[in-house]
Amino acid sequence: MCSPCGHGSPSASGSAGPVEILPRPSHVIYLIPSVLLLKQNQRKCPVWVMFRLLFFCCVCLLLIVRAEAQVPATIWEQLSSEEHLAKPGWWPRKGDAARSDYVGADVCAGCHSALANGQKQHAMAHTSMPVSNSEGLGRTVNYDIGPFHYSIVPDKDKDNVTYTVTGGGQSFSAPFLWAFGSGSRGQTFLFQHNGDWYEARISFFRGLGFDITPSHPKGIPANLEDALGRKLSPKEASKCFGCHATAAITNHQFDPAHLIPGISCEGCHGPGAAHVAAASAGTGENQGMILNPGRLDPSTSVDFCGSCHRTWWDINELGYRGVGNARFACYRLEASRCWGKGDPRITCFACHDPHRPLVTDLSAYDEKCLSCHVKSAALSVSPDHPGRGCPVSTTQCATCHMPKYNLPQMHAPFTDHYIRVVRDASVFPDK
Repeated sequence: MCSPCGHGSPSASGSAGPVEILPRPSHVIYLIPSVLLLKQNQRKCPVWVMFRLLFFCCVCLLLIVRAEAQVPATIWEQLSSEEHLAKPGWWPRKGDAARSDYVGADVCAGCHSALANGQKQHAMAHTSMPVSNSEGLGRTVNYDIGPFHYSIVPDKDKDNVTYTVTGGGQSFSAPFLWAFGSGSRGQTFLFQHNGDWYEARISFFRGLGFDITPSHPKGIPANLEDALGRKLSPKEASKCFGCHATAAITNHQFDPAHLIPGISCEGCHGPGAAHVAAASAGTGENQGMILNPGRLDPSTSVDFCGSCHRTWWDINELGYRGVGNARFACYRLEASRCWGKGDPRITCFACHDPHRPLVTDLSAYDEKCLSCHVKSAALSVSPDHPGRGCPVSTTQCATCHMPKYNLPQMHAPFTDHYIRVVRDASVFPDK
């Protein structure tokens, strides 16, 4: 299911769970609009106005960072995802390349077999799939919401799965076309109706079965059309596919018929045809022919993952608040005090290798924590280990400092990447 992205409206399941939009604290109310105004009107304001506004924002940011660490010190190095997409060069979800520029992961494996084969085991490689590959669609499903009855029926070979909704003397049937989500937590299913993409009203949840799709209304639908699910706008559909598949947008056109399921090599590194041609010819390659995200500076690398997992600016421009933000790991990470001015030891890539399955043994991350923190509270910090030692333990750090939260309608816990000394784990701190 669309657990991390939140590219839809706050009430849509593309947001992967309800997100409460609340008034911000007074100091942020005045600051954020000023910063946004500065970003959006860089070419319109007189220079003296720009400098005065910039000075005001810098002072406010400094105070907030010191007082609450609510705004990262790297704020001026970061951008929203849309700003990144508008810049030249590759960025996840960018759709300016031709479909012929994509070669597929099997070609990448010709030279990078270990990386390509390892990446195929990562959940990102399975974040979209044909319904025939969906574990949740292997048997007939029946589900009721008031007077509306839902049935999901796979054919003998499970090549086709029919979604039927009946109620009020009416009936609708359509084949499911795509399953979104790796299935580790669950999956949401897409179908078409009158030429539009729809997200089904019910989804599969691991360990539970089927229930109402996150952020869809829990009440009884008003009519059959409401009972079907949620219609995606063309813009939202392209964003959903852009984060759940590779090459879904090419030549600036949404083209789901020719996409590559899941996020494969080229979903992060960019189209590979030119890179492969240069390597095959032995001529070398020009800078920018293929992107290595591992070479990005810390702030940009976290923004890079935030293209689908939401950047700090994305969340603040949308005004999302509440426990639903726990799924936006990039945003939460940069609220952490240990993020500081952006340290390569605390980026997404530092802890999570996209070429390997997600490590679920929390003790495996202890060495990451101890690359910054001294190993004992009795030891003094040093330039290469600026973090103080924990007085409680030096094992299972994430158990205490990165609590999990159960999000409404998600039926699964999410690890909060706002790293901190937790005073009360039952309270979700908005940052």
